[in-house]
Amino acid sequence: METVLLAMAIISFFLTLFITPRMMRFLKGCGIVGIDQQKKGRPVLPTSGGICVAFGLMGGLMTYIAAEKFVYGNANLTMLLAASSTIMIITLIGILDDLNIKREKKKDTSGTVEYRVGLPQWLKPLLTLPAAVPLMAVAAGDSLMTIPFTGINVQFGILYPLLLVPLAVVCVSNTNNMLAGMNGLEAGMGFVASLAVGLYAFAAGRTEGAIIALMLSAALLAFLRYNRFPARMLPGDSLTYLIGATFVTAVVIANVEMFAVIVYIPWIIEAFLKLRGRFAMASLGILQKDGTLKSQYKKIYSLTHVVMKSGRFTEKQVTEILVSIEILIALFAFWFFLF
Repeated sequence: METVLLAMAIISFFLTLFITPRMMRFLKGCGIVGIDQQKKGRPVLPTSGGICVAFGLMGGLMTYIAAEKFVYGNANLTMLLAASSTIMIITLIGILDDLNIKREKKKDTSGTVEYRVGLPQWLKPLLTLPAAVPLMAVAAGDSLMTIPFTGINVQFGILYPLLLVPLAVVCVSNTNNMLAGMNGLEAGMGFVASLAVGLYAFAAGRTEGAIIALMLSAALLAFLRYNRFPARMLPGDSLTYLIGATFVTAVVIANVEMFAVIVYIPWIIEAFLKLRGRFAMASLGILQKDGTLKSQYKKIYSLTHVVMKSGRFTEKQVTEILVSIEILIALFAFWFFLF
């Protein structure tokens, strides 16, 4: 099984690596672009990187499904196909958000000047809610959950598929869109989180959840070649929504919710910080002459603001610090649950 998982991850990686530069040219030619806000001269770059990652993720996943159907016959294909439906529905919402481009620059709700306007904030949770239906229909996951640090088992019964699953899908897919704005931040932190969940699910024998998370991590690693500082392509909401959707889908199917809650701590904190600013404050900083970033607010409304207020850091360093924090959190989760 290890060999099969590795082979599928390699497929996802190279498919993403192959499609990304071609998609960059296509999207820029179509005018699907965004402004790299924290660079001198504010360059205009192709956006909607989630399309590229989706190609790699689904290519690896569909190859795995074909192998299971005609060669191995061990995996639950119904669960994998339901997961694919949920992921693609939410990714499509992100793509629609990226496609709302204006010819002239506009100010968004946070005051950032952009070509991309996107969908109204209130509409996105409503649009992502139906994406939970495939997981609900196949009764994905296990309604029995163990609360961390207590050892208490809680049986949620029918509330799990009818309430907790759709709530998780909506919250995680939308929350993942909040911690963003730095080159390589979304893909880098998403890579660490999905790799951690994939490895933990595999160690627990939850193959279906492991394959979904590991395919995502492989595709994100390839995309980082074009999105790391200085970025040549921006992720767009299509990527942040894709990461959130794939993460929560893998977690539900693998029934590793408690492990995932710890791994997801940075995004949970970010959601409360954004709530403090009524979801109207940007995570971006103001570029200084020495290349460092300064928070544009007196108060803290994002984890990026925490880093920027703690010292003089460049955009690249802000990303590296937050990704490093996510690595430490993931290692703690492994230590807590496995040792």
